[in-house]
Amino acid sequence: MGQLQPHVHRASVMAMRLVDIADTIDLAAVESLWARHARTAAARSRLVTTPPKAMTFGVPPVELALDSRHLVIGGVSMPASIMVRLYEFGVAAFSISVAANDLPWSDFSTRVNAVDSALGIASASTVWVELIAQITQVLGPALVRPSAEPLHEDYLLALVHAIEGVTHTATLHEQVDLVPLLSGESRPLSEQSRQELLRQRYAYYTDDLVVLTWDRAFIYEPRDDSDVVDIIEVANAQLLEMRYYDELLDAELPRMYDLIEATRSVANPFAARRYADLARHLHTLVAEVTEVTEKVDNALQVTEDVYLARVYAAALELFRVPHVSKAVDRKLAIIRDSYSALYEEASSKRGELMEMAIIVLIAVEIVIAMVRHV
Repeated sequence: MGQLQPHVHRASVMAMRLVDIADTIDLAAVESLWARHARTAAARSRLVTTPPKAMTFGVPPVELALDSRHLVIGGVSMPASIMVRLYEFGVAAFSISVAANDLPWSDFSTRVNAVDSALGIASASTVWVELIAQITQVLGPALVRPSAEPLHEDYLLALVHAIEGVTHTATLHEQVDLVPLLSGESRPLSEQSRQELLRQRYAYYTDDLVVLTWDRAFIYEPRDDSDVVDIIEVANAQLLEMRYYDELLDAELPRMYDLIEATRSVANPFAARRYADLARHLHTLVAEVTEVTEKVDNALQVTEDVYLARVYAAALELFRVPHVSKAVDRKLAIIRDSYSALYEEASSKRGELMEMAIIVLIAVEIVIAMVRHV
């Protein structure tokens, strides 16, 4: 396939790292704390190009502009703009953007992979650690039960706003080779792998294009603003939170079985209290997890925008969010069943205790009656 060499006039590369920094975040407190620290107002995020009735954030995250810095990308020091969005359900979504203007297509693709090498999963960069430390230090009072060992998700976006030499964006993947950019691989991929990598393509107008993969996306948007970036971020945030609760419940289930076994092994007339206490613990756990996962599920509300709804649904499916969510639901169902069984057992033990008390009272009354007749 003969490849053209278009020229990228205006573009950027954005590296995202989403971190689960707390159980929940008090967004009102974030706005207040940030205003005192940075002496600038925080902004509530909103979708720019989509009507509010078509797609909105459930609870708009707070967006903070952090100090820009120079980063070494591909051996060259480059200015980078940095921001973070804070979601109510405990996720901080950091993004670092590096300009990639006036580059031939091959150099633009190289720039994308260089950003990934500098800031991606396999990089040794400490910039993410520094940013997380900065945010947790400034906004500590707004973090409800901060995470001791936070999970994270990484994602890379290649954003092009003006490109010369492409006649129709619907067939852009045929005019330029998107595969090295989307795969990060320098070796040629098989045709099957290439087709799979380019399968998730979406366009609304004749001059825009979105190509999604598991850990990267290419976005061509000549109107500069693109709500697709926000959608990809939300989908990653949902994946991160579902992963967190999946791992939390994975750790909780063995403890639950041990506690149940320990409770059942204690034979005493007051076992009902131990059953009831354990049942209340499980009920509280289910209530807390259910409340937060509902907030995660409703992070983005889609009604009328069919195109963005398709992209959003594709991102969720690609990131396997429904799969992880179902795993969380199954584990919650196990805990609910255990709670119900413990509650019934506690009730049964209380019934046995009452029967014993009645028998003892009857025996005492008989003894008293016999004593009186002696």
